[in-house]
Amino acid sequence: MPLARKLDKSKSFYTFENPNTGLPGSAVVQFRTEWSVIGMSQFDVVIVGAGLSGIGAAVHLQKHCPGKTFALLESRASLGGTWDLYRYPGIRSDSDMHTLGYNFKPWRDAKAIADGPSILAYVNDTADEHDVRRHIQFQRRLERASWSTEDAQWTLDIAHTGPDGAGEGEPVEPIACRFLLMCSGYYSYDKPHRPTFPGEEEFEGAMFHPQLWPEDFDYSGKRVVVIGSGATAMTLVPAMTDKAAHVTMLQRSPTYVVSRPDRDVIANGLRKILPEMLAYRLTRWKNITLQKRVYDKTRTKPERVKEFLLERVRKALGPDYDVEKHFTPSYNPWDQRLCLIPNADLFEAIQAGKASVVTDKIDRITKKGIRLVSGEELDADAIIAATGLELKLLGGAQFEVDGKPVSFPDTFTYKGMMFSDVPNLVQTFGYVNASWTLRADLNAEYACRLLNRMDELGVRQATPRLREEDRDMQTLPWLLDFSAGYMQRSMHLMPKQGERPPWQNTQSYAADKKMVRKAPLEDGVLVFDNPDPQRAAA
Repeated sequence: MPLARKLDKSKSFYTFENPNTGLPGSAVVQFRTEWSVIGMSQFDVVIVGAGLSGIGAAVHLQKHCPGKTFALLESRASLGGTWDLYRYPGIRSDSDMHTLGYNFKPWRDAKAIADGPSILAYVNDTADEHDVRRHIQFQRRLERASWSTEDAQWTLDIAHTGPDGAGEGEPVEPIACRFLLMCSGYYSYDKPHRPTFPGEEEFEGAMFHPQLWPEDFDYSGKRVVVIGSGATAMTLVPAMTDKAAHVTMLQRSPTYVVSRPDRDVIANGLRKILPEMLAYRLTRWKNITLQKRVYDKTRTKPERVKEFLLERVRKALGPDYDVEKHFTPSYNPWDQRLCLIPNADLFEAIQAGKASVVTDKIDRITKKGIRLVSGEELDADAIIAATGLELKLLGGAQFEVDGKPVSFPDTFTYKGMMFSDVPNLVQTFGYVNASWTLRADLNAEYACRLLNRMDELGVRQATPRLREEDRDMQTLPWLLDFSAGYMQRSMHLMPKQGERPPWQNTQSYAADKKMVRKAPLEDGVLVFDNPDPQRAAA
């Protein structure tokens, strides 16, 4: 006899029953899954992005909100985000893995400054250990999210993409959710920042951005010029000296560089004598404390920190090297991120004559290389344009609330995680002065705490709302005291922050930790409303 499907929304499972009697049949099947309404899948939570942040958020959600149904949308054919996307030589972290790793999963490798494949393996291991992979819908890109106050849900328009997540994408059936966690990172995966240089069409060699590294590119015996002075360039230059004839880093202006060992001796020692999780937590505490002290010093005594950093560069490169020209920035330390080089590899490559740094501006690209404004010519068989990222807020998706498009530059950030007048949405945007995952973990914890509080109150909506006294407060940029070009180019896309809490993006792990774990959720700004009719009926 055919069976009809009956939906029990309150318990998030299907019950199959005999349609002739309306009574449960002899075989009643119940299983936890998403529930379906008029062909549209419905979840309690949807996480957008299956990279480092998204996988972590899923684990936190399972731990702290075990009754919630959820799905992850991932535009690519595999998980891992940045660590699956980038394939250039030497790809590695620029933060130590004891703080870039999750707070719930120890980093076990001896190297604290890890290569990309090791980090990707760590993310995959996390997904498998916590059975997250089965919740991921691959090659699904969020195009539009529409909030309905009446239904208390987001409706998500989704496109089916190619394996690399790029392209227009074919529309697929929309899905709905009560809460959105945006863990899609902060930059475009398919379009890096790539300025066009005069004459580049004449160049006879290979020229590309490292984000789009060709799998078959062979640089053996080639003269390579890497344009840029950020973390990617600092990684590429020493890594390519293994095969290249010579590698030149061409920069318009210098960046602060600091060298440290890729192995944390204290961490590796603690792991031998203490339980694994205790050793990991002690190492995280040590590294977070050191990071904070260094950053605070750059704010209070920038000249002293500057001289300390430059003195270490002089010691590494010798008295005859022009540190003033090539490694002395015009800004103070941590006005942009410091570039970390493990085991002084860049300095060693320069000292060995395998690499060099040129500080100048490009006049034009020629058939055989690059002509500089100074008149100098750089011969090149290949040019790598490590020219930065193209920022993309919330994965580039469009949002609307009750039929009205959301203009995020007109909103205020709420605690660096939510947006004024936008319900049930938390985004993850990591720290610029510390490891990304420190904040990703906190944001996931906050979202779980918020979801549980909404259940306790019997409401379906939580929305940051400006109070009357907030409406005339001074507006400030999304990030303060951070002059990196990739951020400044896109600051107009970001929400504003205010002059006082909770309308601030503090970039302070210590402050955020207290706020997430101890500060009351009901602060007079976050409005809990839209009662759950099922709870009211009960």
